[in-house]
Amino acid sequence: MAGGKSPWGGGAGGGGSNGGDSGETGGDTPGEQESPSGGSGSGDGPRNPWLPGGGSGDRGKRRSASIEDIFKSRGPEGPRRRKGGGGGPNGPSFRLPQRPDGRSWTPLILAAVTAIWILTTGVHFVQPREQGIVTWLGGRYSSTLNPGTNFTLPWPFQQVTVENVSQIRSEKIPDGTQEKLILTADQNLVDLSYLIRWNISDLSLYQFQLEDPRDTLLEVGESAMRAAVAKQALDTVLTGAGRAEIEQDVRERMQARLDAYRSGIAVQGIEINKTDPPSRVEEAFKDVSSAQQDADAAMNRARAIAQQLLARAQGDATEFNNIYAEYKLAPEVTRRRLYYETMESVLSKTDKTIVEADGVTPFLPLPEVQRRTRAAREEAGGQQ
Repeated sequence: MAGGKSPWGGGAGGGGSNGGDSGETGGDTPGEQESPSGGSGSGDGPRNPWLPGGGSGDRGKRRSASIEDIFKSRGPEGPRRRKGGGGGPNGPSFRLPQRPDGRSWTPLILAAVTAIWILTTGVHFVQPREQGIVTWLGGRYSSTLNPGTNFTLPWPFQQVTVENVSQIRSEKIPDGTQEKLILTADQNLVDLSYLIRWNISDLSLYQFQLEDPRDTLLEVGESAMRAAVAKQALDTVLTGAGRAEIEQDVRERMQARLDAYRSGIAVQGIEINKTDPPSRVEEAFKDVSSAQQDADAAMNRARAIAQQLLARAQGDATEFNNIYAEYKLAPEVTRRRLYYETMESVLSKTDKTIVEADGVTPFLPLPEVQRRTRAAREEAGGQQ
């Protein structure tokens, strides 16, 4: 295609731009260099498609895009679109809906979001049995919130942790069915389980003083229980006679140790649930317990008989004192009465009758006669 225009801006046959002579153009343009193909850099050879467009004087010159070239088609709202879908300074741009007075909704939307952020993260309603801990950026302690409506800086500047400080919490030791063997004062082992009731007394100390307050409570409770049981004998622990004393001792020991740690925990009470011998010797302990119960029953019966005999002896002594008082008033009458009463009580128990009179047999075996008579009557009744 002689005389045709190249898509890269140069003539087809090495002709100059706009029909001009190549040599004339090459001579008038300063700084031109020949292309590797021998043509001129401005009109003889193809133009670099990556160079910015311009007039004939700018062709062939290599330069970088400036900041004005990059942002000249942009506005405050972003890249402008040219008519027909392209972006540019004269094209349509995307904008938010406007208020009836022509102003933007953006300030009101930002104000609403800020208000919601402050109300949801800066206003705190603490219940009557609760307290809250305020921390700076989730780390450093700031203050304690009491029940009611409280205000803090919004998240993430200040954070609030709410705890129920009046709730009585329970910890069972051991937690499960495993054995908890404790040594007693008489070098025996007892399987003991107990319950610790506690609550939070100082929330700031509870949150920041100890790394794990619950584990500390369990360890202090076990140490105090072992120290208290070590002062009691096995029988006292098993029978429950010293249970109240052990519970009080454990509570006092635990509270003193937790106060020394500044734990913020108040021990409300200790309750012993089970005191059994070890499972390996449980049958032997049952036999010993049964023997002890039998011994206690025999001792109780002996005490009852002893009390009856003592009461009877005391009654006899009182009766003798009364008789002696009457005897001193009338000795002869009292002596004769005592004789008659004594003989009556002795003779009433014998089966012999003695009659001292003339013409009468001195001894009559009346009981033997009576027995024979009853036997004869029974035989006669059987034959009929």
